[in-house]
Amino acid sequence: MLTIQPVSSTAHAPQSGRNPIAAFDAALIDSVEVSGSADTPAGRDTKGQAASLVKAVQCIDLTTLSGDDTPERVKKLCAKARQPLRPEVEKKLGISGITTAAVCVYHAFIGTALEALAGTDIPVAVVAAGFPHGLSPLKARILEVEESVAAGAREIDIVIDRSKALTGNWRGLYDEVRAFREACGEAHLKSIIATGELGSLTNVAKASLVCMMAGSDFIKTSTGKETVNATPEFATVMARMIGLWRKTTGYKVGFKAAGGIAKAEEALVYQTVMQNELGAEWLEPHLFRIGASRLLSDIEQHLEMAP
Repeated sequence: MLTIQPVSSTAHAPQSGRNPIAAFDAALIDSVEVSGSADTPAGRDTKGQAASLVKAVQCIDLTTLSGDDTPERVKKLCAKARQPLRPEVEKKLGISGITTAAVCVYHAFIGTALEALAGTDIPVAVVAAGFPHGLSPLKARILEVEESVAAGAREIDIVIDRSKALTGNWRGLYDEVRAFREACGEAHLKSIIATGELGSLTNVAKASLVCMMAGSDFIKTSTGKETVNATPEFATVMARMIGLWRKTTGYKVGFKAAGGIAKAEEALVYQTVMQNELGAEWLEPHLFRIGASRLLSDIEQHLEMAP
């Protein structure tokens, strides 16, 4: 059983609006400790889960982050984001107008994606801040965020400098993420904590808390480039920290699972974690995302076979 050391804090009433930058709170960070392992859901059968799988489609950040990306590949990705399910599948399910939550690309393809998504409400998300390692000079990382926002990205997926978490330099991590949030302006900030490289569940919990403290709109598991990426256990720890943050401040922060999620059954597991830990609102795209490139085709196959 996973236990997070109780944090003595006064519960705050729910707040509306975007999670703001909060003051650095070393005592709150120090009070967090995780022991044991999470009792996470096992893989779930997709039979009878058509509605949940459709909702999962609506929460996908459809992603291409390959060294050989081209404008044509990005255009095809955007076309799939606009029409993720074939018309015959939509007709069978009695639905229409389904899109993915966002399209996630490198900075070089912002213009291509914006043009391909014109006339829709699908935002362009961009990886930034020295993705995937976060080790380039801070000024360069901040400039990268600013340039992507100026080019039209509405969501920015930054990656933290893992060394700061691994050495307990929480103030340094806070200062960097805060700078990225300020550079984002109106664009929403998703902070990738690279769970598989943080060494312990306690570090995962503390990094999650620090990123929320610095104003992140979402906390995200992985870049997809690590040896270990998203897992239900990491998701559970992060969800519990989101719950703690809401109790402490009243603000809601979203969660994004990313890295290696390719099967419909896996999407259902992450939905279950969110439902169990945070409630039904965290099944909606404004608070839940799945970063994926291969997941959509597997979900579509399952929906095609649904009774």
